[in-house]
Amino acid sequence: MAPLPGSGLAKGLAVTLRTMTKKSVTAQYPDAQPDLPPRTRGVIGLFEENCTVCMLCARECPDWCIYIDSHKETVPPAAPGGRERSRNVLDRFAIDFSLCMYCGICIEVCPFDALFWSPEFEYAETDIRELTHERDKLREWMWTVPAPPALDPGAEEPKELAAARKAADKLAAQQAPPAAEPHADEQARAAEQPTRPQGDSKQQTDQPKPDRPELDRPDQGHPMPGHPKPGQEGAE
Repeated sequence: MAPLPGSGLAKGLAVTLRTMTKKSVTAQYPDAQPDLPPRTRGVIGLFEENCTVCMLCARECPDWCIYIDSHKETVPPAAPGGRERSRNVLDRFAIDFSLCMYCGICIEVCPFDALFWSPEFEYAETDIRELTHERDKLREWMWTVPAPPALDPGAEEPKELAAARKAADKLAAQQAPPAAEPHADEQARAAEQPTRPQGDSKQQTDQPKPDRPELDRPDQGHPMPGHPKPGQEGAE
């Protein structure tokens, strides 16, 4: 059946009327802060201790808005006779948010979990040149990153947590005090108790009793009580 002419217009006007009759609710920002979802892409926070200056985030950024400077330092050997090693030390980590398009590629490609999304969004500036934030500001935003959602109760424990728990248990076992020795009185009491070879009581109970014919058989040399001795019958 073909729709009636003007039915679409009538449905649209009905939606408009229903919306007009509802009371509008306006959040009075900044007095009332918005309730943001946990995965809000507000700003990027930097966890500086995890950064190894691998430059992967800067190379993968489509807008080239990440600036990283570093230098190398020589680390002394951990053990005598070992070999010295060199490591990269972070000098500068800055993000130009006037160029950033919030794609999240830098966070996804970071192999050491040094970049995170923060729901912080109040960083507007009057000058566009002030939207380039250095690592100190990025570190402040790191503490506004929400905690990750809870894992599935039936999910397998992450390998990092399992390895850390195993190392902590091993360290606790090494630092635990040795088991207490028995008291001197208990040692003296144990020394006073006579020792009996194992198996004596069992042999005594398991061995059969020897036959005693002198009590059971009257025809032997030893008579039973109340019977005459052999040779006395004729004498009587």
